[in-house]
Amino acid sequence: MLDFERYKVLTFDCYGTLIDWESGILNALRPLLSAHQVQLADEQILAQYAEIESALEVGEYRPYRQILAAVVQQFGERLNFAPTPAEAAALPDSVQNWLPFADTVAALQQLQQKYQLVILSNIDDELFAGSAKRLQVKFDQVITAEQIGSYKPALKNFETMMQRVGVPPAQILHVAQSIHHDIQPASSLGLSTVWVNRRQNQAGTGATPVAEAKADLTVESLQALASLAVR
Repeated sequence: MLDFERYKVLTFDCYGTLIDWESGILNALRPLLSAHQVQLADEQILAQYAEIESALEVGEYRPYRQILAAVVQQFGERLNFAPTPAEAAALPDSVQNWLPFADTVAALQQLQQKYQLVILSNIDDELFAGSAKRLQVKFDQVITAEQIGSYKPALKNFETMMQRVGVPPAQILHVAQSIHHDIQPASSLGLSTVWVNRRQNQAGTGATPVAEAKADLTVESLQALASLAVR
């Protein structure tokens, strides 16, 4: 068990950890694929999304809105259809409608009683602004890929976060659902990590690529973390 008394700052991945991005992705892509007579199971859609998105995030930085539009374009290339401009925009436009997990808001409010809360997300500032309203807490800092010019799992994102937070790394606890984007790189830098296993009892890794790393603590929900961390 972690010694929660040593931590002053909790840093969070947002999409997949606080926001139910897999439901958001599926709700945006299912009707688009159906309109082009493409039938894929949900897990197939998410697996292709994980592969396409992670490849697009490597190399020269592009805003996340452009990444998401390119994801739609590449689905079309793979599945032999040509998305319209409106269809390509549908996925990034949908982000503002993606909902928090049922336990997120209450758990964040509980955690905020004791810790500074920081977002470290692969997102644009404008897109996060829509999600921030749904999360209903004021974060001490919001650090986005747009501000840094790169996407997790790049170590630069975590190094920038540690500089901006301004406390010793031993006092930072990083909380995330994605082993690939978060747990693996954060752990490699010596940060303590919590894996929120949002996909318990589901096969595969959903919208995130396969990766291996062991977090310092695994919980099944954000509320489970709050119950342990705030006493």
